[in-house]
Amino acid sequence: MTSQTIEFDNTLSGRKDSFQPLDHSGEKNVGLYTCGPTVYDFAHIGNFRAFVFEDLLRRFLECRGYRVRHVMNLTDVDDKTIAGAHREGKALEEFTARFSQAFNEDLRALNCLTPHDQPRATRKIPQMLELIQTLVEKGIAYENEGSVYYRVAKFAGYGKLSKKKLDMNIAGASDRVDVDEYDREQVSDFVLWKKAKEGEPSWESPWGPGRPGWHIECSAMSMECLGPTFDIHAGGEDLIFPHHENEIAQSEAATGKPFVKYWLHCKFLLVDGEKMSKSKGNFYTLRDLLAKGCDPMALRLALLATHYRSPLNFTLEGVKEASESVKKMDDCYALVSSISYQSEFSTGGYVENSEIVQFLENAVTRVLNALSDDLNVSEAFAVIFEAVREINRAYSEKKIDQMNYGNVLRFFEKMDSIFGFDIEPEKMPNQILEFLKRRDQVRKSPEFRSSKELQSESDKLRAQIAAHGWIVKDGRLGEAPIAKVKRRKWD
Repeated sequence: MTSQTIEFDNTLSGRKDSFQPLDHSGEKNVGLYTCGPTVYDFAHIGNFRAFVFEDLLRRFLECRGYRVRHVMNLTDVDDKTIAGAHREGKALEEFTARFSQAFNEDLRALNCLTPHDQPRATRKIPQMLELIQTLVEKGIAYENEGSVYYRVAKFAGYGKLSKKKLDMNIAGASDRVDVDEYDREQVSDFVLWKKAKEGEPSWESPWGPGRPGWHIECSAMSMECLGPTFDIHAGGEDLIFPHHENEIAQSEAATGKPFVKYWLHCKFLLVDGEKMSKSKGNFYTLRDLLAKGCDPMALRLALLATHYRSPLNFTLEGVKEASESVKKMDDCYALVSSISYQSEFSTGGYVENSEIVQFLENAVTRVLNALSDDLNVSEAFAVIFEAVREINRAYSEKKIDQMNYGNVLRFFEKMDSIFGFDIEPEKMPNQILEFLKRRDQVRKSPEFRSSKELQSESDKLRAQIAAHGWIVKDGRLGEAPIAKVKRRKWD
């Protein structure tokens, strides 16, 4: 495995920084916090651009030997969730539970690893109240008519993430910034605790009943799970300001310590070159695309194939191209996995060769080196498909056999562990193997080419095999049949 230094483009520093985890114990522990969805609806494909990028980040670090603790929150109380629950006549928890479950199902469909912690805002209110109280006691926050606000002017480092000046933090800078619903000392101040409105869910606090502001939720949940200072905070670029900027201000003012060492942000996703909009008919949830018959692994590849710091133009044609690329990997894997059964068919004729093994060992190193350079996926995928072509060539030249095919399978499994393309070996059941043997005998009959009866029997055996989820791919007559199954997690 490569020992090349990992470098990430750090939004905080504004440059590419070498990755040095805070943990110096030798255990290689890494704290990773990613902003999850607001669970008022099904997540759209733009959301999943960030979630899949973050999954790649975690997988890559784990492949490099780090022990990642991944925390992803769920925002289950804000204006949108409250409005949705009211619209459907449901309690807030009942309303958000539906979309929380749907989101996790969607993550699994895209083969994203499950976060180690998934705190929900409504279940961490005491931690938020404690953090707000600390800020009030330090004079960084103040109460006004039952609401509590953060004094932005009191935090000297405000703007260091977004590189914005203080006067840029004004109402309307984001759809998540309050628009003067409450009185504030300065227009730049932001709400930590909102006074309860009639009919809204609320919690008791030292300042009266109310609910938390959006920004304080992530500060409280991330620090409870990962400590006052942790390694990586990731999300979409739309969160840089004001959300992540405000997280830094709250957390560092409360603890007196640096909040996060590395900030990674992915660019926006466009659809057919335009911003997603329901009125334009280019707004897709993941479920919309699955209903259209899109392969989730093709969607995953389409979301990963453009570097996270470059805008991604998502098109259905691009998904189709990604599907063809996934098929190339699947078919190549099928060829190699079938070798484990070819001794049953007496093919022989293999040429002893170690070049493919050496090539693949080098390919793994090249992929990891590419990803070590701020997740350079373009270079990494170029290496993978070069390897696929080389494997296919070596197979056709009979340079992959029972002695070295395991090395090829391990290459695919390594790539799966990094990119999450759901490449999983599956042992062929004895029943399927018997079908293959019978079909092989039929096809080797001298009369096969001229006998419609034998050809029909061969087709029936193929259909029986297919009915069990296996695919038969024939080589030339007299060669071993190729069979494999690809049972994806959404079947």
